[in-house]
Amino acid sequence: MSTSTGFDIRRIGGRIGAEIVGVDLSADLEPAIVAEINEALLEHKALVFRGQQLDDAGQLLFASLFGELTTAHPTVPSVDGQPNILPVDGDEGIRANHWHTDVTFVRTPPKASTLRSIVVPPYGGNTLIANSAAAYQDLPEPLRELADKLWAVHTNAYDYAAPKTDKAAEHRKQFVSRTYRTAHPVVRVHPETGERGLFIGGFAQTIEGLGPSESRDLLRIFQSYVTRPENIVRVTWTPGDLVLFDNRITQHYAPDDYGDLPRLLHRVTVAGDAPVGIAGTSSRAIEGGDTDHYTPAVA
Repeated sequence: MSTSTGFDIRRIGGRIGAEIVGVDLSADLEPAIVAEINEALLEHKALVFRGQQLDDAGQLLFASLFGELTTAHPTVPSVDGQPNILPVDGDEGIRANHWHTDVTFVRTPPKASTLRSIVVPPYGGNTLIANSAAAYQDLPEPLRELADKLWAVHTNAYDYAAPKTDKAAEHRKQFVSRTYRTAHPVVRVHPETGERGLFIGGFAQTIEGLGPSESRDLLRIFQSYVTRPENIVRVTWTPGDLVLFDNRITQHYAPDDYGDLPRLLHRVTVAGDAPVGIAGTSSRAIEGGDTDHYTPAVA
């Protein structure tokens, strides 16, 4: 599909994902182009820009077109000298091989995330992105009605698999250096489109009002709809690619299938607002306090 400003939007998945062709992200993008990219993001949830060859400054500038930026992470250090950039370095033990939405353990998770490939392995190292709105629509009506009423507690401190290396152990220690716990609606209403999506993922550990066993069972059932193959797009990286995805209505997963080969991405995230459930109630922080050091407040 061609846009009014001249670039092409090519679907790469049946329910999620499109490749944007004909846009140079290093250029001074006109507001009309940014608006059309945002419209494509709302529709397709994840956008791939091939061969952009941006540097850190270029990635920061592009991400900032969609709103104020967060710093790199609430607990994990940024790239040296770049407080807004998180290094996603497979060699450092940062292997996000579980389904998650970025930083849902705070009250105002990012609105959107950008990932830029710098070093990619010759095989493996893909990123899978899932459409949580399609997952919600897939739920049988009794499960939808149940999900609509539920709230989940998300936290960065839970029982991870044992780190395999000293670097991974150090990263794990940094990740949980401050504990956050936040209650979010299991069904989030998208603030721009009004779509309903399952807002769960790996940081969602318990359902309010239920015990650990019942919580695990329910979350597993809901999560199984998110990760249905028809709701997923697989991004195969080449150096210089950039992916932009809507963190409010997707989950993602990076399979740990590239052995000890190097893989390095840089992540920049756009500040978001507090999720709102279908009854109009906003998320609330339980533990960890404010996150002013990480994300600006978004009205």
